[in-house]
Amino acid sequence: MPVLIRLFRINVALWGYLLWWSLSRSGMLRSGISPAQRFVATLERLGTTFVKLGQGLALHRELLPDQYVAALGKLHDRVEPFPGDLAKTEIEASFGRPLAELFAEFDAQPFAAGSIAQVHRARLHDGQTVIVKVRRPGIKHQLEEDIRISRWFVKSVLWGWPTARRVQPLELIDELACNLRREIDFRQEAANIARSVEVFRDSPTVYVPGVIGELYSEWVIVQEMSPGWRIDDPKSQAHGPELAKHLVDAYLHQLFVVGIFHGDPHPGNLFVLEDGRICFHDFGLVGFLDRATRTNLIAFMLAFVQQDGDWLLDAHLDLGMLGGKPDRAEFRAEMEELIQDYARKPLKDWSFGEVFLRIAQMGQGRSTRIPHHLLVLLRAIFLMESTLRRLDPHFNLIEGLFAQAGRMLEAIEGTSAAAEAVGRLQYESLVSLRQLPGRLGQALHRIRSQGVELPITHQGLGPLQEEIRRSSARVSLALVTLGLYIAASLLMQHSLGPRWGNTPVLAVAGYVLALWLTWRLVRDVCRRDGS
Repeated sequence: MPVLIRLFRINVALWGYLLWWSLSRSGMLRSGISPAQRFVATLERLGTTFVKLGQGLALHRELLPDQYVAALGKLHDRVEPFPGDLAKTEIEASFGRPLAELFAEFDAQPFAAGSIAQVHRARLHDGQTVIVKVRRPGIKHQLEEDIRISRWFVKSVLWGWPTARRVQPLELIDELACNLRREIDFRQEAANIARSVEVFRDSPTVYVPGVIGELYSEWVIVQEMSPGWRIDDPKSQAHGPELAKHLVDAYLHQLFVVGIFHGDPHPGNLFVLEDGRICFHDFGLVGFLDRATRTNLIAFMLAFVQQDGDWLLDAHLDLGMLGGKPDRAEFRAEMEELIQDYARKPLKDWSFGEVFLRIAQMGQGRSTRIPHHLLVLLRAIFLMESTLRRLDPHFNLIEGLFAQAGRMLEAIEGTSAAAEAVGRLQYESLVSLRQLPGRLGQALHRIRSQGVELPITHQGLGPLQEEIRRSSARVSLALVTLGLYIAASLLMQHSLGPRWGNTPVLAVAGYVLALWLTWRLVRDVCRRDGS
């Protein structure tokens, strides 16, 4: 019976919103509230699951109008805390030990409460002050029921509005539900915290409070207490430019060196400690970038800074932000328009997040959905840029990123690069050089395992086949020679490998071998022409 009541309530609320939206859009109903605000109010009335789904939906900036993204971004967990005695019971059940064994002191009155969990102060027996985050009882069961009901609702909408299939709403619900299940499992958050603690263990500018030993489970997590103030507190303004620089450096390290980054850097999750370090809180939303994505992200940033439309489109396609096979001519014109828009802006007003979003929206209705890790990246960039502008309105993010482009590429590729002049040719050469052994290995494996068969034969074409074979061999030799010249030039430019005096030995060997192959190629061509 409770399930039926919940089903009825959700359907009344959501169908009621759709009816209100239809009447409002047709002009039959006038209201002082916008559709986006009404939608957010509807989600808040439906409770925890729908608030969290709405917050997840706010990641999809490529699907939603700006006013909906802004409204969903302001969704808050307005819930009353649950009783402290119930929190104590949850903690003891989680760790299988009495509360007195775990803590010397435990404050039953929470100092923060949200839709998923509430937070209590406590003190360990060694005197260390900690925070205890306890998941709201029954939330997992409620989540599963609400997701099942949401799918029923979406199916009923698709039955009457089949064109809505274009945005793949059922897949969207499944994606949001999967991410929400991860968010309410504190074991995942504990793993995220542990990784980030290692990333910033020796950092003089960033601090991540660690999990206390093995005191974490699916629904309880105990973490170090870190006193400080929010990064947007007025007392932070005196050190705003310095904090802005440290925040950018922290994200460059997360994005391009380790490939793991805090996905929710709004001011409520960023604190400043007494010693000036930035403290990251709440690792429920964390993004992961593999090596290929990090390399493509560098290409995107460099292409944007250098205002190269073709390169910008290629980088965006490589990132997976545009699905299918887009019409390059059509997108190229839109890229040029975007570049011209930014050419008229001061550098301090340039925004990577806005460019990401505008390009993603170019493919609206023609592309596949943006992968989740890129949505988290987009959110993190938007929030980081917003926080930077609060700390220092004159901070030039573009100059800082471009100045470090070579170092970032070196961190990804393991190859030294000139930070002051990283152009497309150098970028493509460095990446291709790293990928060349692997690509050749894959090709040789396919030849060894599958062989190469040319089953078509003709009689009387022996001389022509022999000439084609020789021409193919010359072309192959020419390509290998060209590759040696390029590789030797890169080795010489970056002084890689063993050296004899001031001369890189591998570069010289590459040039010698390339010259010898060139001589053989020219000699073979001259002999054929002479005959």
